[in-house]
Amino acid sequence: MGNAEDARIPEGAEVPEGAVAPEEQWLGPVVRRREQVQPGTTDQRLLDSEGDSEWVHTDPWRVMRIQSEFVEGFGALAELPSAISVFGSARTPAGSPEYEAGVAIGKALVDAGFAVITGGGPGAMEAANKGAREAKGVSVGLGIELPFESGLNPHVDIGVNFRYFFVRKTMFVKYAQGFVVLPGGLGTLDELFEALTLVQTGKVTRFPIVLFGTAYWGGLVDWLRETVVAGGKASEKDLLLFHVTDDVDEAVTLVTKEVGR
Repeated sequence: MGNAEDARIPEGAEVPEGAVAPEEQWLGPVVRRREQVQPGTTDQRLLDSEGDSEWVHTDPWRVMRIQSEFVEGFGALAELPSAISVFGSARTPAGSPEYEAGVAIGKALVDAGFAVITGGGPGAMEAANKGAREAKGVSVGLGIELPFESGLNPHVDIGVNFRYFFVRKTMFVKYAQGFVVLPGGLGTLDELFEALTLVQTGKVTRFPIVLFGTAYWGGLVDWLRETVVAGGKASEKDLLLFHVTDDVDEAVTLVTKEVGR
């Protein structure tokens, strides 16, 4: 076979039947050589209605979906006023003290001039959205595709549903000036430690994190101090990255003070 230049074929070219396949095939920015050369062309596969549908589950197609989620999220949230993300358990019962605290926090944040962003689900998330809506503020829900979730709660005014957790978590941080974290489970802990890591490493600055509920969070704080910090896995100053309170007004004051409002 000739040199590499002779072997190079454009994406739209197809090797005639009986001909020897080229050693090098260019598919846009991708180069395939030797046994990795593919038969047919991209246009052919695009227009072949009888082909299988497995291509919608391939990694390159997932990249396009990921990109589209970022674009839709940025477009929906770009004009939000200053906002606070409120996290908490989807299992918090309506009418419970924790639920009512979420409602009060949502209202107080709106009164302080913030929009409220939650995960859009039931429980504590619904409570914060309800408080924001009752205070006539902007109530945002960022949902996630899960097999056991029932969609966005009825108190969400602007809602975006995501397939990918990491895209959703980017939106929580990018469009919020701080976090208020109500009692929650593994998802809440994931969001909390993601935020703590971003602040600790300087990826975000002036980003207050308030844990609401001293009885609930006390054990975690003790473990961080007595095990993680004491064992040299974090520094004492890392314990200053968050505040713990049982008072709604104090929680909002801490957020307001740290973002300069």
